[in-house]
This record gives sequence, C-alpha cells and structure tokens, in this order.
Amino acid sequence: MAILMVVFYVVVLAALTAIVYAITVFNSLVRLRNENDRAWSNIDVLLKQRHDELPNVIETCKGYMKYEQETLQKIVKARTASASAISIAEKAQADGMTTVAVNKLFAVAEGYPELRANPTFLRLQGRISELEEKIADRREFYNSDVALYNTRIASFPEVLFANLMAMKTRDYFRVQVDEEQTVATKFT
Repeated sequence: MAILMVVFYVVVLAALTAIVYAITVFNSLVRLRNENDRAWSNIDVLLKQRHDELPNVIETCKGYMKYEQETLQKIVKARTASASAISIAEKAQADGMTTVAVNKLFAVAEGYPELRANPTFLRLQGRISELEEKIADRREFYNSDVALYNTRIASFPEVLFANLMAMKTRDYFRVQVDEEQTVATKFT
C-alpha cells in the first residue's frame, strides 16, 4: 500500500510540474509576443510623427526650392506610401522611401542659403533628424525582440506551445536597399 501511495504522489508531482512548466512557457511566449507588439507600436508612433511633420517641411521648402519639385514630389510620394502601408513590410518599404527622400531634400537644401537660414526650416530639420535617430534606435530594439521571439517559438519544447497558440514568426523591420545608398551633398 505504501508503494502505491509513493507512486501516486510521484505521478501527481510530475503532473503538477508539467502543468506549472506549461503555464510558465505559455506566459513567457505571450509576454514575448506582447513585447513585440509594444516595440512595433513605438516605431509606428515615431513613423506617424515624422509623417505629420513632412507637410510642414514641404511647405517651408516650396518657396525656396523652385527648381527642386522632383525632390519635393518624392517626399509626397513617400508620405502617401507611408499612409497606405498596413503590414510591417509595407511600412518598412515606405520608411526607406521616406528616409531617402528626406535625406535628399536636406542635401539639396545645402544649395539654398536662404532656406538653411530659415528658423522654421532649421527647427523642422532638427525635428526630422531627431525622429530619424529615434526610429533607427527603435528599429534595432524591435528587431532584437523579433529575433528573441522567433528563436523561442522555433525552439523545442516551446515550438509545441507556439504551434498550439498559432504563433508565427515575425518579420524584421529591414532597411531597404535604396535607404543604404548615400546622398551626395554639394556645398556651394
């Protein structure tokens, strides 16, 4: 009888241990998923702030840059792409377009001394540059979170729980090829 009691306690203890382990794994995967969502929300907020600042930059530059309409149109096109982007991949592509267009605008602005002396332009340029730095920082943080999340849901035994929870790998917020191209700056 004593052996049966010991076996019973061992089985109950093993079952409780398995349940506690399952709950722990489940909660940690949910926490990672939520951290991914939070990290993406932080990027999305910054992208929206930059998106809201771009019309001010365009309006400030219009009066000075009469011969640079193509540059301004690229910003408008990038802003439109950003507004219509839904997925992370689409937002990443729109972000790359916007970054390239803004960098080109600031490089072209170097040839307009009156524009560079305009306090509104300087304030907006500083604000956009600050947002660009924050976006880059948040992108790095987000990609780090995605790497951890993707590793965990692909590792055994977490993969079993991830499959039960229908957790899928997440996309990185990747720099587009165009964004990696440097913009030539000409000083006059």
